[in-house]
Amino acid sequence: MSDLLIRNARILLPNENFLTGDVLIQEGKIVRVEPEISTSAAKEIDATGLTLLPGVIDPQVHFREPGLEYKEDLFTASCACARGGVTSFLEMPNTRPLTITQEALDDKLALAASKCLVNYGFFIGATPENLDALREANPTCGIKIFMGSSHGALLVSREAEIEPIFAKGTRLIAVHAEDQARINERRKQFQGITEPAIHSQIQDNQAALNATILALKLSKKYQRRLHILHLSTGEEAELLRQDKPSWVTAEVTPQHLLLNSSAYEKIGTLAQMNPPLRAPKDNEVLWQALLDGVIDFIATDHAPHTLEEKGKGYPQSPSGMPGVETSLALMLTQAEQGRCSVAQVSHWMSAAVAKAYGIPNKGLIAPNYDADIVLVDLENYRPVLREELQTKCGWSPFEGRELTGWAQYTIVGGQVVYDRGKLDTTVRGTALSFS
Repeated sequence: MSDLLIRNARILLPNENFLTGDVLIQEGKIVRVEPEISTSAAKEIDATGLTLLPGVIDPQVHFREPGLEYKEDLFTASCACARGGVTSFLEMPNTRPLTITQEALDDKLALAASKCLVNYGFFIGATPENLDALREANPTCGIKIFMGSSHGALLVSREAEIEPIFAKGTRLIAVHAEDQARINERRKQFQGITEPAIHSQIQDNQAALNATILALKLSKKYQRRLHILHLSTGEEAELLRQDKPSWVTAEVTPQHLLLNSSAYEKIGTLAQMNPPLRAPKDNEVLWQALLDGVIDFIATDHAPHTLEEKGKGYPQSPSGMPGVETSLALMLTQAEQGRCSVAQVSHWMSAAVAKAYGIPNKGLIAPNYDADIVLVDLENYRPVLREELQTKCGWSPFEGRELTGWAQYTIVGGQVVYDRGKLDTTVRGTALSFS
């Protein structure tokens, strides 16, 4: 592994100030961050005009392998990550077979080692029957509970099934918080309506709030580390503002910040996801909760489906949308437009994720940290173009939107994996560790 020297970058420092200077990388680690480094290196990048940020850690993705590779696979998804400035990801268990055993986890890790251009970690999925595996499987970033919006073995919707998971063990529990019983009732109530916008009524704010209240209750009862995935409603944000123990964290997606139920009129079922898009007022409350620290960080919930599947019409159309390629640029565009700062975006997408999941040596640009970093262009705007997307599904709900902050170079473990439009598909990430 050759040395790498980045020169003349606008570097985001751990204290959230910027330094125009150089970064020296050796053996995959950052070794020096200084205004000027006089030494030379085997490879150098002139980063004049570019901003250097920690690589994004996306803590919620669905990369579809094994079993659903026609939608996406670990190689294509990691190419999309590299183009989007995502240097590490945490992937969900609803593949085929489900990631609910040590054997299935080992198989995913082996697949990722052979295919992934970026770093990787995997959740183990909860079922009512696999309590031993939930405690013993390793290495894993945490336990995923689908309280709603799932089916088969991964649906753990009744309190009597959920409580034993909270009661034993210490591992982080991440919940998809929707009340399946309420969703079932509302499906009956709205049966026969095929307008995609009804999705947000069937899986309404109350369904999300009910499940978050239950998860919070069990977390407090057992003092159990809880993470609430893709918070989508103002009601949930206000609940956490009033009652959020120190061991509870929450995330929000760019789509729940930037899109709302009006998107159904423009893009139809491409706007369909779980939990659904909400009202504009929910956007505003979620933004304020993120700015205030009530919501801790950002995830994409990258969940691709083919255009053919999405074209089946509601309710046959599946829920989910891609996101890893556009998340950083979307959020940096918000920063450039004054909604937040670049330092806040980096905190929400890198450092805070590393802290929450106990991922060592990632999320900051400082000596002894891993060289997982991204150089972005904050001086120019470019649109989201379908033909440039690396995700196998080949579409984005943000198609046509003009964004700044696009990755120019993505570096994983000191290796340049993305260089101004070109991917080095020989680079391989490594398995993440969790404390």
